Amino acid sequence: MQNSSPDWLNSGMGSSMVVWPPWPGTWLGGGDGPLDALTGAALHYQPWICSVVAAMAVGLAGILPLILIPKVSQTRSSTGGLNVLQLLLSFAVGGLLGDVFLHLLPEAWSMAMEAGANTHEAFTQVGLCVLAGIFVFIIVEMMAGHDSVSPQSNNNNNIKGDPAITKKEVTGYLNLIANGIDNFTHGLAVAGSFMVSHKTGLLTTAAILIHEVPHEIGDFAILLKSGFTRWEATKAQLYTAGVGLVGALVTLFLGTSDILGGVHVYILGFTAGGFLNIALVTVLPELLQEERPAQSCAQLLCLLLGTLTMATLALIC
Repeated sequence: MQNSSPDWLNSGMGSSMVVWPPWPGTWLGGGDGPLDALTGAALHYQPWICSVVAAMAVGLAGILPLILIPKVSQTRSSTGGLNVLQLLLSFAVGGLLGDVFLHLLPEAWSMAMEAGANTHEAFTQVGLCVLAGIFVFIIVEMMAGHDSVSPQSNNNNNIKGDPAITKKEVTGYLNLIANGIDNFTHGLAVAGSFMVSHKTGLLTTAAILIHEVPHEIGDFAILLKSGFTRWEATKAQLYTAGVGLVGALVTLFLGTSDILGGVHVYILGFTAGGFLNIALVTVLPELLQEERPAQSCAQLLCLLLGTLTMATLALIC
């Protein structure tokens, strides 16, 4: 089989570190003219170009919900309920649970065992990171909720809905933090795969994109529920996309993703804990307050659909 890897990779396969970026003298000195120099530059910097473009493409998946999700004014039913938004939130809960148990945790356990830990040690390490993520998010939300109520206790002009709105906004920001960390790991994976070969990079990018679309829909619904407008939610999603680009650049400048292997395990576990807190502690309790049987059944179906979607993607990708 013909090797499709570029020359810079073949020359560095004997070592565990690839020096990045290649010095311009290594390709400007050879060739007969400017065209040869540009060809050499494109060959040497192919992983950089492909990784940056792929990381941006993965991040831009956060814009799709702006097109797919209807406006809040269009989600109100005749009784004044936010039926469609509640269904999207139910889908988000199922998607987050599926993402945690079928993607993040298995990947973290696999990486921990590849690093030399036995099964018990791997489960313990990842489990501690998950608990850390849950408790950190709970503490932040409790502190924000306490701060939002105290200044308003002596102000009679404030309507009783203000503290709840502030708490929901904090939930949205916590979701953005968890999503940003998740995008950072995606950037690491994309750049690391393109450093192997362009084919591996394309396959990894496609798998992440397929996985991200339903995830971003759920994140967008959570932001809307937290008080963000559609454009504010879209801009916030773009900010988290920038974090993914940073992850790709970190891997490219280091020259290898092996250095971040140990840290990657803890990042995945912490992110899983944050997603669990958002899904089960913040969003799900509000959905359980629904009193209409038909709406409750529809929400349950959407929750199962979100989990089934992630399960299907986990099997395919």
